[in-house]
Amino acid sequence: MVASPETKHRLARFPRPISRFLGYRPSAPPPPPQYVQMFWMFVAAFCGIAVLQAIFGRAHYFIERGVPSIIASYGASAVLVYGAIEAPLAQPRALIGGHFIGALLGVCINKLFALLPTYERYLQLQWLSGSISVATTIVLMDITATTHPPAGATALLATVNQEVIELSWYLIPVILLSSTVSLVVALLINNIQRRYPVFWFKPIVAPHAKPSEDLQPSEGSLGEEKKDAPNARADAV
Repeated sequence: MVASPETKHRLARFPRPISRFLGYRPSAPPPPPQYVQMFWMFVAAFCGIAVLQAIFGRAHYFIERGVPSIIASYGASAVLVYGAIEAPLAQPRALIGGHFIGALLGVCINKLFALLPTYERYLQLQWLSGSISVATTIVLMDITATTHPPAGATALLATVNQEVIELSWYLIPVILLSSTVSLVVALLINNIQRRYPVFWFKPIVAPHAKPSEDLQPSEGSLGEEKKDAPNARADAV
């Protein structure tokens, strides 16, 4: 799977160091040895998670607003964007779009259930709000081609985790910032000896191969086969 011609053309306009760290290569590079890939998986995942925790766990701006040091679903995202970097589910559109949809739907559905007459009833039906938010997120991600499995956890946390619920609408900018930081770390480290992303918005779709004319029997040969068929049956008898 390679970047679409339009994307490759646009990225090629940038200076080579910049285009390289945006995932552009003039031709598909050979994969590095397995031990090299494992090394960069470790480095990228360590740096990505560490940077997120440094931002949200150390900055007074976020501490004062009760933002968790990290949204747990980004641990799962790290497996994709730093490990399985060629998977369609790990590409930027899926990473950012998926988490955004999960956060938005999770907050909206939680707000609707919060309108229940009593808080006790709200707690009783929290399982239902979580189930609806995850199911709705899966469908909308499929519609928008932004499927990113960890985003399902983002939607669930927004409805069942009290620390995340208390963020309310502020969860959405936190999620967007977390996705952006994860993407920047992936671009910087994954492109040292590997390549990320494979595509930014959509992969290239290979055209359907046309059947070779050499493999298609000619009309003459079909006629001959039909003529020879009775004789073959007669010989068999």
